[in-house]
Amino acid sequence: MRHGELASELIRCLRGKRSQAQLSRRLGYRSNIVQRWETQRCWPTAAEFLALFERSGRSAAASYRAFLGAEPTFLAGNAAASRQGVAAFLSHVRGGTAIVELAASTGFSRFSIGRWLKAEAEPRLPEFLTLIDATSLRLLDYVATLVDPAKLASASESWQSLESARSAAYDKPWSHVVLRALELPERPTATKTTRWLAARFGLSEQAATEALELLAASGQIERRQGKWRVRDVQAVDTRADPKRSRQVRAYWLRVAHARLEAGIEGVYGFNLMAVSARDVPRLRELHASYYREMQALVAASEPAERVVLFCTQLLGLEVETDVAATPGALWPAVK
Repeated sequence: MRHGELASELIRCLRGKRSQAQLSRRLGYRSNIVQRWETQRCWPTAAEFLALFERSGRSAAASYRAFLGAEPTFLAGNAAASRQGVAAFLSHVRGGTAIVELAASTGFSRFSIGRWLKAEAEPRLPEFLTLIDATSLRLLDYVATLVDPAKLASASESWQSLESARSAAYDKPWSHVVLRALELPERPTATKTTRWLAARFGLSEQAATEALELLAASGQIERRQGKWRVRDVQAVDTRADPKRSRQVRAYWLRVAHARLEAGIEGVYGFNLMAVSARDVPRLRELHASYYREMQALVAASEPAERVVLFCTQLLGLEVETDVAATPGALWPAVK
């Protein structure tokens, strides 16, 4: 992703039909600063950009909420479009990723990143976008909370590819197993891939064939030099459609359940606890922090040698009276 070009297009999109000079004056500048931003000669800080976003009648905090799928409690009373709000958001998305790792993946100095995360300095817009990209692997999903990525020349093709990948995750969840498997070094020739997938992962040959066809049609894999090869590995977040997201999560729970029942090795833990209501959000944040740290580890893990499923739950067992029409409906029979 060309972060400078993307930053310029975001500013242009928020400007709308106003001229560069008009918007510059409205923002309180005597010079045509917007023209300089859009031609990539200088940049607004992330907070200045988010303030411009809020001038369009939208909310930076709502953007954070849409991206994370949770209330931005990490703001702790700070305005989302402020230096402190930007630092809190970046720190939250960063999770447990070490600053030295961020420096290596972004090219920024550890000193600069540390100051941005402490709100001692402000990242400019391209730096802000680069950090989101490096920490979450979901930059386009964040951009989608601001503007329609399909309207941005530098992002439209990647966004279309991501949406196709998301549809594949909804329609045939096992296709992502196939996608991850094609990253493994021992993958066979294309003509033998279907049988190899069926034997290694317990898929039917029909399911493997359907997955390959879907991945090829969505542009995620291509046939090259006699083998199926991954074109672009993307982090696909399925929370955009809550109903279909629940269906996908339920599917992977059933996959884990089937392997547990079959006695396949894995970590299948559970723990029932009584905790205070105030500690439940803290447990969720601890869980989210661990998940973000795990994502960073996976992103840096080389070479690809195994395909694994991470499947975990943290939920209250109390239910509203109208949730389950039939008593005991939420409790499966013990076999």
